[in-house]
Amino acid sequence: MTHAMAPDGTRVAYQLQGQGTPLVLLAGQANNHHWWDATRADFHPARSTLTLDYRGTGDSDKPDTPYSTQLFAQDVIAVLDELGIDRADVYGASMGGRVAQQLAARHPHRVGALVLGCTSPGGPHSVERGNDVRQALAQPQPGAARQALLELMYTPRWLASHPGSHHTLGDPAMPAHARRHHLAASNRHDAWDILPDISAPTLVVHGSDDLLNPTANAHLLSDRIPNARLHLIPEARHAYFEEFRTHASPLVLDFLTTAYEP
Repeated sequence: MTHAMAPDGTRVAYQLQGQGTPLVLLAGQANNHHWWDATRADFHPARSTLTLDYRGTGDSDKPDTPYSTQLFAQDVIAVLDELGIDRADVYGASMGGRVAQQLAARHPHRVGALVLGCTSPGGPHSVERGNDVRQALAQPQPGAARQALLELMYTPRWLASHPGSHHTLGDPAMPAHARRHHLAASNRHDAWDILPDISAPTLVVHGSDDLLNPTANAHLLSDRIPNARLHLIPEARHAYFEEFRTHASPLVLDFLTTAYEP
């Protein structure tokens, strides 16, 4: 297992696969690099892919200290520095998109093209999920909250044909303190004031039927980030990148290929 050392001494595990220009893939809240298992190979014909285990997940250290999306972004920089990568394209989904916002706004020289998937600016300007969604995710019955999350991530049609393990529901080995710190990091995220500082060519992607992170947030991001492009995937829910991979992966690859064209 390969690790980079963050400035505070935390060891951050990373995984580099494929050949070519690197594409950093950032997972959702309380997830490790396995979030991308179903789709990362889609990018290998044109790119190498670089994932990491956020602090608190996977093979990274799990300090019982406050986390933030800005701190996660600093961990990504530590990984890039360890590999000698001066600049990389970045694709973040869900909380990974929040981390990607911090990266692109605060470290613009390290980010080439930027893809923000199923994410939001956070803070008071964002559109929060409905109370019915919150209640569904807080159900006390064993397995009920997990089933609610599955149905927010994927359509019933897809779930009926894919009953197996799902790598987007969180790292099952995370300690409780790390889960709390991840939730707090995501909830405290507010990039509204720095979004106009993003200079990277940006694509915002979202499922049209996403209730976990309401689709209205995609419009907020694309309006706030200079010259950002917006693409909504019809019928898709939160995990559009997996269920609708035959649509989403070529879309992202095409954007990355043409992002620097006038």
